[in-house]
Amino acid sequence: MASSRNLFSLFHRHRVIPFEFLGQPSSALFSTHIVGDTPILVRDFIHKALYDPNVGYFSQKSASVGVLDSSIKFNRFEGRKAYMKHLDKIYKQSDVSWFTPVELFKPWYAHGIAESILRTTNLSVPLKIYEIGGGSGTCAKGILDYIKLNAPTRVYDNISYTSVEISSSLAAKQIQTVGEVDSHLSKFRVEHRDATDRNGWGDVNEQPCWVIMLEVLDNLPHDLIYSENQTSPWMEVWVERKQGEELSELYRPIEDSLIKSCIKIIDMPDATVGGSRVSSAMKNIWAKVFPKPRWCWLPTGCMKLLQVLHGALPKMSLIASDFSYLPDVKIPGERAPLVSTKKDGSSSDYNSYLDAKGDADIFFPTDFFLLEQMDHYCSGWMKQQKDGEPLKRGKKRRTLSLNTAAYMEEFGLPTKTRTKDGYNPLLDDFKNTKVYLSVPTHNVK
Repeated sequence: MASSRNLFSLFHRHRVIPFEFLGQPSSALFSTHIVGDTPILVRDFIHKALYDPNVGYFSQKSASVGVLDSSIKFNRFEGRKAYMKHLDKIYKQSDVSWFTPVELFKPWYAHGIAESILRTTNLSVPLKIYEIGGGSGTCAKGILDYIKLNAPTRVYDNISYTSVEISSSLAAKQIQTVGEVDSHLSKFRVEHRDATDRNGWGDVNEQPCWVIMLEVLDNLPHDLIYSENQTSPWMEVWVERKQGEELSELYRPIEDSLIKSCIKIIDMPDATVGGSRVSSAMKNIWAKVFPKPRWCWLPTGCMKLLQVLHGALPKMSLIASDFSYLPDVKIPGERAPLVSTKKDGSSSDYNSYLDAKGDADIFFPTDFFLLEQMDHYCSGWMKQQKDGEPLKRGKKRRTLSLNTAAYMEEFGLPTKTRTKDGYNPLLDDFKNTKVYLSVPTHNVK
């Protein structure tokens, strides 16, 4: 039986790697000045380390997203051992950094998403879909294939599918993948832009639509806040460059609006306010005797994206899938990331996010309860409650979080990814992943 760490290394979308490929740490591949002479917030450091067009990780690694020549025939494998052997083979043949789940399980993963859309949407109006971070286009093609074969002809004829892709190379690849079916091209387009930039969405679109984000949340920038001990106030963390390439943290009072919004949603108690004099005195004594520094990672990148989406597409329905937890994280703090680098087929984790200099992936677990709270807040309902406005009946959105196995058992065809002995990698090896569904409701008076 493989350890949870090895299973994660196998099936995380950036590291679907056979066991023998796991090796020793490698030194930084790039010498970059991600931080200039002026300190920057942690989220800006992470954004540059991942997405900078010249030195960012995805700019350096954009050509290494794997595309399978054909679908894997899971029912031909006797069991897990045979499947892993096949996975090892395709990695050696393709020499890529990762295959996404939607690629490994094509077309069945995308078909499950398409089915959930068809079951929950109003098919009397034209179906409009946006996908953020569409990778190689496998999800888009799978969804369009499924709708063409299973939905009424008028639904497919009037569908509009837009991919919002920050990588120019992947944007080109998506058109190539979807274009394998000629009739799809008239319904599909790629917009090469950053989805978190409100200007790119244009005027507010009041029409119902769907937004799909598969393994997008884990790579969205986060902020970090720090407290010296149990009673010290939280401080926002900045990154500054000392000498040469040396980076260090700088702590400042919390002033950033995104950080403040996340703290409000989480409802984090202010360590310097509230509580009785007795309890405050006890906390002060405890903090002096057993001082314990605290770190907390805030998904401000997700917050910003949801603000933009709800502002531009107020009647959107949302499907997001990602990792609900990450094993063996070395970096301190709630919702802390893994910072992983790979060289010559060997993968290893850094002890600090500051070690990422364009050579490492930085990915976070998704707190799905917090995601739901942010979704409600950005849609307007939670904000009205917290700002003291009169209580409304019901919420503006209906939300549901399911683990991947439950989601695929409900909407997919899990028999298609099962081996002869019953082992099913889609259901059995993604225990730490979930799917979030969010749809608007008129149950607000």
